[in-house]
Amino acid sequence: MYQKRVGTFLPLAIILFIAILACSMPGFAAPSQAPVTPQIPTVPPAIETSPPSSPVTEEPPPTNTATAAVVHIKFPATQPALEKTVYDVDSSGTGPEKRAPYGDSYKINRLERPFLQDMTYVSDLDITAINLGQDGEWYYLSVKRAGVDPNNALGINYGVELDTNADGFGEFIIWASPPYTAEWSTSNVQVFADKNHNTSGLSAEKSDAPYSADGYETMIFNGGNGSGDDPDLAWIRMTAEKDSILQFAFKKSWAGSWFMYGALADAGLKNVSNLDYVDRFTEEEAGSPIKDKKYYPLKALYAVDNTCREAFGFAPTGFEPMLCPREIPPTPEPGQPAEQPDQPQSVSCQPPAGMVCITWDPIKCECHGFE
Repeated sequence: MYQKRVGTFLPLAIILFIAILACSMPGFAAPSQAPVTPQIPTVPPAIETSPPSSPVTEEPPPTNTATAAVVHIKFPATQPALEKTVYDVDSSGTGPEKRAPYGDSYKINRLERPFLQDMTYVSDLDITAINLGQDGEWYYLSVKRAGVDPNNALGINYGVELDTNADGFGEFIIWASPPYTAEWSTSNVQVFADKNHNTSGLSAEKSDAPYSADGYETMIFNGGNGSGDDPDLAWIRMTAEKDSILQFAFKKSWAGSWFMYGALADAGLKNVSNLDYVDRFTEEEAGSPIKDKKYYPLKALYAVDNTCREAFGFAPTGFEPMLCPREIPPTPEPGQPAEQPDQPQSVSCQPPAGMVCITWDPIKCECHGFE
């Protein structure tokens, strides 16, 4: 009887035992419990380990494409000495009449064209005087204009041409572009060279138009950023005075001890590879700023003003192309002292009506050369 009962309940006990074990197994939830949201395990922080034993090729650091700042070694003086002044024609008096008074001679590359193509006068283009000074390290060329804003909206380039062998062909041009500031800067200055001797076309003394050449074709200085540049070669600034004179500074060790120099202002072609401009256009094509000339008004060549070239460091013969007029003292009467040319009379005047001079001396009221 006992054995029969045990045999009857033993299978039921085994089934019950298995059910209890199943309920206690992980991941099993009782039907009466709400579903459990699985928890995302937290990833432990990475543990630094030794580099793998196999060789790894390291990539080179990225190249810095930003332009490196120019490091200057020598700076021009804050108050450079001024020495010799050379005057240029001032067109401010006749500018409102849409004409230059005189001084534009296409035959010898003297341009007095501070006018737009419609003959609107631009005083900031009108160079009236240049002055060369020096100290132990630098030459300083000051450029005075009839206007007071070199940062004119036209975007005027100013330049200094150097003729280092006095043959009328410029060897170098220092070329500056706006904006101009009161601090000495090289960032807006370039220097170009003419290495194949064609800045003046076929001849230095006349227009050879139409002539095709590459003018100043080689850049040798670009604000100090170029490879191999002397970072201090050439500078420019605008003085804080009311007339805002532009001053160039360039190294004596580069320019040498003698040369001829002149200045120009350009808001027209603004292309040094096309200099000299008189070799690009015939006079008829270029037009004229002088009303009694047959080619008046201006046409292809406008908004440019240049100066004669002065000699520095040598005594000129008087036959150098573009040479500024020389003051020749009159022959004194017997027994009379010679006139001192360094003591100009304090007068200022204009050429007589109808007189067309290549250059007019407003101090001595003298006409130098006729057309």
